[in-house]
Amino acid sequence: MTIDRKTFESDRHRTAYLEAGPSDGPLMIFVHGWPEAPFVWIRQIEYFAAQGWRCIAPWMRGYGASSVPNNVVAYANRETVADLVELHDSLGGAPAVWMGHDWGSPVVWALAAHYPERCRGVASASIPYLARGFALPALVPLLDREIYPAEDFPVGQWDYWLAFREHFTPIARAMEAEPAGILRLVFQPSKPLSDTRGPAFSATARQRGGLFGGIDLAHIPRDNLLLEDQHVEEMARDLAANGFSGPIAWYLSDDANMEYAREAHDFGRLAMPVLFLHGGRDNVCETVRSRLAQPMREDCSDLTEVIIDAGHQLALEDPDGTNRAIAQWLMDKCV
Repeated sequence: MTIDRKTFESDRHRTAYLEAGPSDGPLMIFVHGWPEAPFVWIRQIEYFAAQGWRCIAPWMRGYGASSVPNNVVAYANRETVADLVELHDSLGGAPAVWMGHDWGSPVVWALAAHYPERCRGVASASIPYLARGFALPALVPLLDREIYPAEDFPVGQWDYWLAFREHFTPIARAMEAEPAGILRLVFQPSKPLSDTRGPAFSATARQRGGLFGGIDLAHIPRDNLLLEDQHVEEMARDLAANGFSGPIAWYLSDDANMEYAREAHDFGRLAMPVLFLHGGRDNVCETVRSRLAQPMREDCSDLTEVIIDAGHQLALEDPDGTNRAIAQWLMDKCV
């Protein structure tokens, strides 16, 4: 399978991306999250390109060879959606299947809400749809207060969000000292389900001095990772070169993202086919037992949900199960 690297550049933005599959195939566009790269979708790109789909996976702004703006407002969803719209137009603009993971999901959700005509279907791994916008004011009311009592965990597992906001520069500099260690931690296999029922480690980020505070990042094991060494090394080089200020800035636009969400068609309700993949062992974005996914069920009229027995990196941890779930949904809803 040949996977090409390409670049699209407009007057406002540069997008580097991967492309695989026939150039005349139906479009499937994969959007990565934080602090990632298109490689998190590599198993799906290989599989669906072989099935005849034209698979596209961009580096989002702040990552890789894509633009790295130096102001926080440039990382709001209005801008990141505009990046995808421009890329989509450059690819011909035919309705596409859009797939997001982690912070890529709120961008894909927002695109679907504002540009439904561009969507053959929309899918997300880990992050459910929130018509109000993926922002703390929308997330905190959905917390499981049995696990996160308000007096101890005012914003629950999203405490790292406040850490980024309150200590932006020192946290960015600390993360820039160990990008490879951070990625090795991110791409560790998930823990058994019995180990994921308590508070997530992200819920104590501020008292530890940051999301990865107190963790010996220099000695995170290199073996048994979910992603190949060459991809982890490339991502680490890119993060070292670009810095973490851009990726962290994605967390600093709550007001702008909620304002943008209020402008969506039909109050943000989605009528196209929607697939949501739950990570059954995802501790931070826990959607199986909590109420986090409930608003999505009210705002999507054609929703399919599948639980994957994996953690946050479900597309890498269980690629076969993920591919089967997507393929079945495509057959049932999008083909």
